[in-house]
Amino acid sequence: MKLAPLIATAATSATLATAIPFLGGVNTAGYDFTVYTNGSFEGPGVDPPVGQYEHFASQGVNIFRIPFAWQLMTPSVGSSIDEGFFSRYDATVQSALSASTAPYVILDLHNYARFDNAIVGQGGPENEDLASLWSQIAAKYADNDKIIFGIMNEPHDLNSVETWVGTVQVVVNAIREAGATSQYILLPGSSWSSASAFPTEAGPYLVDVTDPSGDNSLLIFDVHKYLDEDNSGTHAECVTNNVDVFQTLVDFLVANGNRQALLSESGGGNTESCEQLFGEELAFIKANSDTLVGFTVWSAGAFDTTYILTVTPNADGTDQPLWTEAVVPNLPDV
Repeated sequence: MKLAPLIATAATSATLATAIPFLGGVNTAGYDFTVYTNGSFEGPGVDPPVGQYEHFASQGVNIFRIPFAWQLMTPSVGSSIDEGFFSRYDATVQSALSASTAPYVILDLHNYARFDNAIVGQGGPENEDLASLWSQIAAKYADNDKIIFGIMNEPHDLNSVETWVGTVQVVVNAIREAGATSQYILLPGSSWSSASAFPTEAGPYLVDVTDPSGDNSLLIFDVHKYLDEDNSGTHAECVTNNVDVFQTLVDFLVANGNRQALLSESGGGNTESCEQLFGEELAFIKANSDTLVGFTVWSAGAFDTTYILTVTPNADGTDQPLWTEAVVPNLPDV
């Protein structure tokens, strides 16, 4: 599929992109609980504790990612938003937005490019169904520049990456047509949003997605990378700092018009190996903030403090070692 030519020039994109500050923050999970990797869902989700937003903001966090299940927002494909769920979700979003750092908030559709085991635009829901969901959400937040639209969490095992990128373009168009013309949009790639696969797999196609607003700097690539032995985020120990992966990503982004990416998922266990290696990874992200604009750690929210990658605060208000040792030193400078 051949996409439309770029609207903004590389020079314009590089100039305008400097407007976004360096972003450091955390995922607050809950509304995504029991979304399976095949896009099925059992529900009903769990509301993240809203007190976490000011807790983290008081340490300098200026971005939160709030995942949600597609089936909660629109119970059937192509249907209208469930206003009962939206009132729950929006109350959480507003709590995050009202934190003392005036943070950005990523609205993260956490369905793996699927609805009930069928891939969007590839035998499952039509592109227009996903576009309808985002059009409705965008219309509700069209006046808030601190909202970031996270089109889809971790697309994987796609029949065609190029076809998926065509789906992404349809959704970008729908968001802008709904009146949300000034917000950042996160463009998801493939292979679980892999930062390592991005330069050779989805990236060469995604760089040709255009913004109808005329400002391609508002389109930021969405990447993930874990540090455990199989990059799954299921082990307490870390084995790499991923600096080589992110250097390759930086080189690709610079070579393709000084584009930008955000690491919306990464994390590790509360172990000495992760405290060291995750800290090194985040330090690299921060040192390259002109290209890698920020990170959101996985995860806090409704996860309890026994979860293997937890950064949920303890009941007494203290933080997990990974947060204190690796994350806090790499949050945005006050």
